[in-house]
Order: sequence, then structure tokens, then C-alpha cells
Amino acid sequence: MQSYKYNRAFFTGCDSNTEWQLKWFLENYVKHNKTPIVLADFGMTKETRTWAYQVSEFVDVIDVPKQFTNGWFLKPKTMRLVSAYERVWLDTDIHVLGNLDGIFDLIEDGKLAMVEDKPWTKRKGEKWHNSGVVGIRGNPPVLSDWIKECQVNPKQGDQEVLHEMLKNDIIRMKYITSLPNIYNWLRIQLLDGEDNPNKLCMHWTGLKGNMQIKRMMYNS
Repeated sequence: MQSYKYNRAFFTGCDSNTEWQLKWFLENYVKHNKTPIVLADFGMTKETRTWAYQVSEFVDVIDVPKQFTNGWFLKPKTMRLVSAYERVWLDTDIHVLGNLDGIFDLIEDGKLAMVEDKPWTKRKGEKWHNSGVVGIRGNPPVLSDWIKECQVNPKQGDQEVLHEMLKNDIIRMKYITSLPNIYNWLRIQLLDGEDNPNKLCMHWTGLKGNMQIKRMMYNS
């Protein structure tokens, strides 16, 4: 059984391809949050790793075995490695806009807590959930299944693997609890004319999202 160092923690991770987002992500996080945050090393450069160890906001920097070329497949495994009973994953391309502690009250035993991916639901004609924000409590069985599927049947990304596992709506309801949209507002929702001034996480997905993050970093 896993021993827990923290009752609650947020965590994120990056490799050498996405580490450029890390300082921007952390600066926004600490503006609004005091809950411990853990960083997973998916293959960062030596320089970024050294910097991360010197940043007091990261309470832990943990190594994750590099099983995949793409770091996103390491996310489910990292969810089991973080020593916190209740923990929430945040992608580094998320702009944290407020205090996120309320999310912990929405996590349910035995389930993954995620926001519906409304753009994908709309375009695919079936319900999807976005893995940019994922809350868990303890080690629910669905997490172990997700880790195994990422190892034996990797597809486009961890989100796609999970979707194939839980494609049936009845199974999805059993293993995923839907979080309010404000915890993971997607870039494509803005393109669809959907916005909310109370959103807490703005998720700048994809190449166009990366361009927007760079503009914000340049203008800060």
C-alpha cells in the first residue's frame, strides 16, 4: 500500500519539449494557490531539472521511468507515484487563473474526476473527457487499468486510450465523475464562442495554444 506524505497536492510534469512552459505555469499557479505542487520529470534537460530543485514551490521533483517517446503516456503512471492521498494533475499548458482547492471536494472514491471535453463531444458525436486536469483519491482500480492500457495499446495520446477503455456511457459514468467546466476551459471552446469569466483553468491546447502562451510570456 502506498504511503502518503501529503493529504492533498497538485502535480504536473514535462519533458525537454514542453519544459519551456514550466516557469510560466508555476508563476500563475503560485499567484492563487498554496497547496503543495509536485513536478514529474519526463525527460527534462539538466538545466531545468536543476532549476526545479531550487524552486521552493515544488515540494517534490520525482523521476518517472521513461517507457514512451511521448510524455503524455507517462501521466497515468505519475498519478500513482505522487505521495498524496488526494491529488490533481494539471497540464503545463494550462493558465491557472484562480484558487483550485475546491476541486478536491468534487473527487469521488473509485473514480477519475475530469471535465467533459465539449469540443470533442460535439465533433465526435459521443461523450469525451479531457485529461488536462485529472483528480483522484487513493488508487482507484481504473487508474491501474489506464496505466496498463497505455503500456500495451498506446494510441494518439493518454486521453484517447482512456476514451477507448470507457467508451460505453454506463461504464464511463461508473469510473469518471464530471467536474465543472471552469476547471478545464478548452481553447477550442473559445473558437466555438463559449467562454466563462469565472473559469479557473484556461487550457491552451495544441500548436495554436502554444503560440498564445508564448505571446503571454513575451508580453508579461
